[in-house]
Amino acid sequence: MSYYVDLAIGLILAFLLLSLLVSGLNEGIVRLLGIRSKFLWAYLRDTLDGGEQIHRVNGFLRWLDRRLRGVTVLGRRFRSTLADLLPPVRNSTRSRLPATVLGVFVKLPFGKDPRPKFSPSPAPVDIAPATPEQAPAHQGEPFTDLLHERLQEIDEARQGKTSIAEIPPSRFSVALLEIASERGGVDALLAELKRLDSPLYRPLAGLWAKAGVDLETFRKGVEEWFDGEMARLTVLYRRYVRVAVGMLSLLVTLLFSMDSLEYGKTLLNDSAYRSAIAAFAEQGEEALAPIKDQCAPGADTYECVTEVLSTPAFVKIFTHAPVSVEIPGTGTPVWKWGGGDWWDRLKSPSHWPGFLLTLVALLFGSSFWWDMLRRLTGLKSKVPNTSQG
Repeated sequence: MSYYVDLAIGLILAFLLLSLLVSGLNEGIVRLLGIRSKFLWAYLRDTLDGGEQIHRVNGFLRWLDRRLRGVTVLGRRFRSTLADLLPPVRNSTRSRLPATVLGVFVKLPFGKDPRPKFSPSPAPVDIAPATPEQAPAHQGEPFTDLLHERLQEIDEARQGKTSIAEIPPSRFSVALLEIASERGGVDALLAELKRLDSPLYRPLAGLWAKAGVDLETFRKGVEEWFDGEMARLTVLYRRYVRVAVGMLSLLVTLLFSMDSLEYGKTLLNDSAYRSAIAAFAEQGEEALAPIKDQCAPGADTYECVTEVLSTPAFVKIFTHAPVSVEIPGTGTPVWKWGGGDWWDRLKSPSHWPGFLLTLVALLFGSSFWWDMLRRLTGLKSKVPNTSQG
């Protein structure tokens, strides 16, 4: 039974380590490219100011769009896959949020940045109600920028853009009332939103009618509505993150050419080697026969045993990457190029089932494998006891 316990712990530990690597890469990319902040402000611009205006499209994409329209079933599938790149179907506007898997990797990371520009100025201090004879301040400025102006005190720059990735619903409702006050009231704000064809008009008009022109009821309604929208946006963001994590899991699996089936067999062999060493005192050198098979002809048995046992299965995970490092007993580490062996493993169909098993395992995430490791080994989380007795 100890062989199979070793096998389970070894597999779980390998999946945990690789899952942590995937999570770290994903978090690093998200922070480097500001994906969370871009996702929020793409939604806000779509909701407050309407979809993105598309005036120019690459000539090749226009040509490709015309060709795909001429093909029935296959063309529709390709157009659906390339929806974030091809010209819009009905009008010249398009959502800033990605609608396809391709858009997840192209639109927000490398497309037009939807975030407002960072400003070191504090939020406005005074609210000057507009009069019929005097146009309100910032007339014609996008509502997204007006909202950001009231959140600048909690902002910091990221490549010249805002880094705000979360807005409390209560702060959003107050900021909206501030904007309404500058325009002479909620009715004037709704009239301007309707004139600009802002998608925000319909939910606000419904909330204002339901509130019966009571500002406090309207504010609470806006807060609840925005809280619901943020919950829906979070679900959508996590769905896109799963796509990105899946792609990173595939890349990590192929980078280390991690064949789970082969790795499991190596783990069992490790257990057999340890048993052979334990039996060596009683059976003599014949007990080392399984390890001798891995030794070069004429090599010293004990040196070979030391080499094999100092390179357990867990370490061998990283020996199949294109570039690996070898740490000798004496001297400095040596970098080794193994591109040929790595490519041979990738194109060998015998390894593909193991690659697929690794990919599926990594999709469960590091938290799942950490929980499995704790359950199997009996580890317990040390949570400080704050109860008073």
